[in-house]
Amino acid sequence: MGWKSHGFRFKSGRKLRKRVREKGIRIRKVLQEFEIGQRVNIDIEPAVHKGMPHPRFQGRTGEVIGIRGKCYLVRVRDGGMYKTLIVRPEHLKA
Repeated sequence: MGWKSHGFRFKSGRKLRKRVREKGIRIRKVLQEFEIGQRVNIDIEPAVHKGMPHPRFQGRTGEVIGIRGKCYLVRVRDGGMYKTLIVRPEHLKA
């Protein structure tokens, strides 16, 4: 019996796909800054694997509640409760 791996990016190939001419990353996405209390949209950047939130949060809106190193703590409502995500700025939009 061969067991399949159900890793972090399992079944997210379509969601985390880039077109040929969109490959790579723009430096302004890495350098963008957010303030505590600011509302942000989670837009996963497939070219950067570090600090990537789970694909289920793609397209969600949250609030920046803190900073941890280069990352931001983003509070997102998921179902009936709030979850705190640790996300790098490449995966966020103002």
